[in-house]
This record gives sequence, structure tokens and C-alpha cells, in this order.
Amino acid sequence: MKKAIYTLLLLTGFAVTANAQGFKTLPSGVQYQILTPNTGEKVKASDVVTFHVTQRTDKDSILFSSYKIGQPVKVQAQPSRNPGDLMDILPLLAVGDSAIVKIPVDTIFKGNDAQRPAFLAKGGNILCTVKIVQIQTLADAIAERNAGVAKLKAAEGTQGDAYIKKHGLVTKVTPSGLRYVITKAGVGPYARKGDSLAVHYAGRLTTEEVFDTSIEAVAKAAGTYQQGKPYQPLTFVLGVQPLIAGWVEGLQLLNKGAKATFIIPSAIGYGEQGSGIIKPYSTLVFDVEMVNITPGKHPVVKPAVTKGKTPLKKRPIVKKKN
Repeated sequence: MKKAIYTLLLLTGFAVTANAQGFKTLPSGVQYQILTPNTGEKVKASDVVTFHVTQRTDKDSILFSSYKIGQPVKVQAQPSRNPGDLMDILPLLAVGDSAIVKIPVDTIFKGNDAQRPAFLAKGGNILCTVKIVQIQTLADAIAERNAGVAKLKAAEGTQGDAYIKKHGLVTKVTPSGLRYVITKAGVGPYARKGDSLAVHYAGRLTTEEVFDTSIEAVAKAAGTYQQGKPYQPLTFVLGVQPLIAGWVEGLQLLNKGAKATFIIPSAIGYGEQGSGIIKPYSTLVFDVEMVNITPGKHPVVKPAVTKGKTPLKKRPIVKKKN
């Protein structure tokens, strides 16, 4: 939900009326103020803008912080397409500029109050601070990204090996490149496609940084705890909900109660695209626990029979006559 709120904030816009506190107010009720104006070149259409952003509630609870995840946001400046689009304020900013924005909760969820989480009170605001880190032409940004991706691709081969060596893991490997170790044996049948599963997990980069987890204690220890997020086993039907290939394969190695560590290369992870703080060509580490398996419907697989021949086990035994 917080990621969705963040997306809404990026699509929340800016118009121009000043008030006594130095803020400018949009017709929607959004207020903003440029705190540290600089004289450098401002953002132009099609520029790629890198910036840090922090979002808090009125009670100072952090909803999102690019500082905490260790990676700024990067977007391409383009004409505003929605009322309240952040693209309306980017052309006012230069490198080093910072701004603060007050976004009414009622504006974000106007007409969709049923989607408003309880920790965002009606009549309240989300406070958003933005600091511009870099402004690039599109061509420069593409060249920088391509060079960085090539470097990450070359380095991936050592990521999993280094993690395994550091933690003293004795892993097995599948043909796809999935490496795994069962840390606790389970009971009963193994998970199959079509089964409904409940899984606890903690996802880490090979640098030990936790990028996602269903376990509250892990999130708090890693400093990634999100207020209002339900920390509970992830439930889904295996083979129906979209999952990375490494998970689909690895979960079929587990039965109820089993725990395991998966070392997932990018080829069966997030590939060359990455996702959020997961960079392209990243090897990922997942500690997983199969909390429950509810059997689903499975297709009946008929045994293969070689055309024109009866399988050896099925051949009738014929006694030779003396």
C-alpha cells in the first residue's frame, strides 16, 4: 500500500497561490515550498532527474524514505498528464534544490476513501520532502545506465559464491542455477503447482540488506519496518500468481513446516530489469518457511509409452513350452 501511496504522490500536482507561511497552494489543496533555491540550470523536458524523497504522516511516521533504502528516485521529466502531477514542479528546481510538500489525504483518496488505510486520517496531510541530486540529458542517463548494467552483469558470478562462503552454507544446485539448502525438514507431500501456499520469507541482497519480508521482527531488526503493513505469511496459489521463477522452482522442494535458504541468480530472479532497490543482474537470497500447503487440483499425468512397445513392467510373462 505504501508503495502505491508513493506512486500517487509522484502523480500529485502543483499550482500556484502563495500563503502567509511561504507555501504555495494548488487548487486541489496541495501546498509546497522551495526551501533552498539555487541558481543552476533548471530541469527541462525529457531530462532525467535523480532526487531523494521522504514521506511522513502528520504524526511523523515515515511512509517512505529513499535515504533508508539507500537509493534515490530517478524519473524522466515530461509534460504533466494528471492534475497535481509532480512534473509541474520539477522545472522550478535545480541541482541541490529542496522542497517540502503538504498533500491532503482527502485529495489523494478523493472518490476512493475505501482504499484509504487507517493510519492516514481523514483531514490529515502527508508531508513530502524532495531534494534534487542530479539532472541529466536522456542520452547521458542511458549511457550511464548501460555502463552500470554491464558492470553489474560481469560481477554477478561472484555474488552468490561470496555469500555462500561467508555463511558456510552447503548447498545443492538445480539445472536452472538455483542453489538451496534445507535448514529444517518438513512433513507430508511437497508443494505442487495448483496448491494454495502460506509462506513466511525474508528477501536479502547478497550484501545482507533486507529488501522485503513477511516477518515483523526481521523488518524491525533491518530498519525496514513499515507501520500499517500486515506482517503475516504470504498466501497464494503456486503457478497462478506471478512469482519469480526461482521461487516457483524452490517452493516445490519444500513440504509443510520446511525451512530453506534459496540463492537465486538473476536469470531466474529479476533479470536485467531489477526491481526497486534490486539492481539488474542481482543474485538474491531468500530465507523461507513453508507454513501451510492446501492441496489444489493437479492435472493427471499419464505415463509415457513408447509407440509400438509395451513398457517392460507391463509385458506379460509367457512360459516357453518344452
